[in-house]
Amino acid sequence: MELRTLRAFVEVVRQGGFSQAAKAVFATQSTISKAVKQLEEELGVPVLDRIGHRSRLTAAGEIVYRRAVTMLAERDDLVAELGELRGLKRGSLRLGLPPLGSDTLFAPLFALYRSRFPGVEIRLSEHGSARLEEMVLAGDVDLAGSLLPIAPDFEWQSVHEEALMALVPAAHPLAGQARCTLQALAGSPFLLFEEGFALNKVLREACDRNGFAPNVAARSGQIDFLVGLVAAGLGVAFLPKMIAEQRHHPGVARLLLDEPGTAWHMALVWRRGGYLSHAARAWLALSREVHGGGDQPLAKA
Repeated sequence: MELRTLRAFVEVVRQGGFSQAAKAVFATQSTISKAVKQLEEELGVPVLDRIGHRSRLTAAGEIVYRRAVTMLAERDDLVAELGELRGLKRGSLRLGLPPLGSDTLFAPLFALYRSRFPGVEIRLSEHGSARLEEMVLAGDVDLAGSLLPIAPDFEWQSVHEEALMALVPAAHPLAGQARCTLQALAGSPFLLFEEGFALNKVLREACDRNGFAPNVAARSGQIDFLVGLVAAGLGVAFLPKMIAEQRHHPGVARLLLDEPGTAWHMALVWRRGGYLSHAARAWLALSREVHGGGDQPLAKA
């Protein structure tokens, strides 16, 4: 079994089709088709169920895809480690950061990192934490920002922990209070982030513990738009305290969320057992220097 056939198969799944996969790896569609066919012949089972112009994974294909992603990531780790040993490149850091909080927590690190390691290229990917964790496991990024609790597939290093604040319309019955519980907001429509944001999971689990399912009025990936929706009276939103305090609006009141298990705890994560380049380790060390967390420099989930 050759890695090129696994790479072709993985790209067909990732890109959603043979023609898209061919563009992604700069090959012809027939080359990709032959590689997948060769893989199926070697394994003796079909890995894709072809329906017209679409393809979906078979049960065997799901197993092969999961294993192939791991094998390709291990291959990339090997090349990176040998490359550093031979001094073939000055280094690169593939970093994945979520939109929420990165401007405050990570933007200051960029300038400092650049000044200390000018030869290292930073390749930045910005997505919600769920997508970033998938990219870490696939070997597409070295490090990513995500919220605790962290799945066992990852090792992690703490960055920063903040309480959540509830943002309510100025006319809301609780607007005059300094703090509130999640149960007190159960009757209000919720304004949440888009799917894939780890904060949604924290809030959903807290609602489950309180015995209610939130009425979600709207979702957005933009903080300022969510604040505007709160001011318009559409519902209540939730932000980490340090971010909420930066968003002053006359139509919005901010209340500290008095709810166990809802802390916004940002961490840097990487694949358990995966190779960490010198560039990635330098970023972790710099984060400890700026944000602390030196008591658990290489924490494990």
